[in-house]
Amino acid sequence: MQLNLVVLPGDGVGPEVTAQAVRVLREVANIYGHSFHFEEHAIGGVAIKEMGSPLPAVTLEACMRADAVLLGAIGSPEFDHLSSPHKPEAGLLQLRRELGGFANLRPVSSYSALAGTSPLRTEIVDGANILFVRELLGGLYFGEPRGITSNNGTSAAFNTMRYSVSEIERVARVAFAAAMKRRRRVTSVDKANVLETSQLWRQTVSRIALEYPQIELDHLYVDAAAMHIITNPKRFDVILTENLFGDILSDEAAVIAGIASAAMLLRHTMHLENEASDIEAAIENVLDAGYRTRDIAARATDGVVSTSEMGQLVTEAVAEVADCRHAYHAV
Repeated sequence: MQLNLVVLPGDGVGPEVTAQAVRVLREVANIYGHSFHFEEHAIGGVAIKEMGSPLPAVTLEACMRADAVLLGAIGSPEFDHLSSPHKPEAGLLQLRRELGGFANLRPVSSYSALAGTSPLRTEIVDGANILFVRELLGGLYFGEPRGITSNNGTSAAFNTMRYSVSEIERVARVAFAAAMKRRRRVTSVDKANVLETSQLWRQTVSRIALEYPQIELDHLYVDAAAMHIITNPKRFDVILTENLFGDILSDEAAVIAGIASAAMLLRHTMHLENEASDIEAAIENVLDAGYRTRDIAARATDGVVSTSEMGQLVTEAVAEVADCRHAYHAV
């Protein structure tokens, strides 16, 4: 299997974290005999500093040619004074639009070893496993018209929330297809008691659900969904929602656990299920062994390691997991 991968380390902790993701991916390629080619480019704040644009043309061209893009992090308070089109986040929005990335998959699962580090009680988060399917190219983030006006010394700002039936249909099918491989339940989140876009959303999702009779569908208003994510996250399987709601709710759910992006890349881009599962198992094994980076350490007595050391531990664990898998199949 050949994979041409563009790495966009970005800002803040991005370079530190993506370096370890690449390290793990190289180990996976070595174990399974794949050929992974990595090409690094600038995006976000670092790109503004180096090239004067949050998404330079050379970066976009490389991403358009690639099989997949591994993105670190974007944004920094030092760029807050810039106008919206020139901020680091503008590069991310443009990249999503140019790549046609209309469905954002955000899995959130609770590692038993980390349940005690969540601000939520262990009995609430332990066993939670949610996949957020967030529509990524519509809604307030991309709707037109938008802008800021000034009249007689008074300013006003406006954004447009807009969705078409086709935009809702395509992301809904992603959610239902994902649920077929999980626990076969989809919760669609909207604000249909107030917003016309949400009324269309609910009608369309309900119609698409008829194509998937094996799936149980329910609807929640976004405020109720936010409450249930905190009080009873285990009730959810797949959460389907629009751009703004998905952004907020998936960030809220981050108090439950984190995301293994390298595994997602292999699973969803190249359909390499064994390789993705090996990474996830390796992460869990390292956490079970008591190792923590400082941001997930509950106590100073935890086995706190640096990001680089954690990357090395996960890399070694991937090799061990793969060896066990191969030995099992050999038997």
